[in-house]
Amino acid sequence: MAEPQAPEPDDKDWTWTLQRPCPECGFDTAAIEPVAIPVLARPDAATRPAPTTWSPLEYACHVRDVHQIFRERLELMLAENDPAFANWDQDASALAERYWEQDPAVVATEVTETGEALADAYSRVGDDQWDRTGVRSNGSTFTVESLGRYVLHDLHHHVWDVRG
Repeated sequence: MAEPQAPEPDDKDWTWTLQRPCPECGFDTAAIEPVAIPVLARPDAATRPAPTTWSPLEYACHVRDVHQIFRERLELMLAENDPAFANWDQDASALAERYWEQDPAVVATEVTETGEALADAYSRVGDDQWDRTGVRSNGSTFTVESLGRYVLHDLHHHVWDVRG
């Protein structure tokens, strides 16, 4: 299979979703209590709805990687004082990891496993740890709580992306 056309880069700063509902998918992170931060999984399919729109399989690969990246960031925030997060280029990752060629059955299992690992990591956050901070490469500061709400929106939004 030929390499697919790359989507337009998503260079938006989505941290505003921590202050107001997303007008596209309607998700409101402010309505989420810290103890209720679950993760979402998405079923697989390899067909793109448009040449520059990821397929459900590609979104599932991205979701798997989001689970992993955010678990690592959470663990870093719990282990270090105000750590700086490495930049993550999701579009470069999609191309480098050839998301469109991955085995949907394997990805479905990985999405579940990484999602459970992220949920487990959040379930172990102590009452005194929710305000610990970390800084993204663009300078955005997160607390453990806001990082959880941010990733929850990201995952919910991708379900909206796939459903259109």
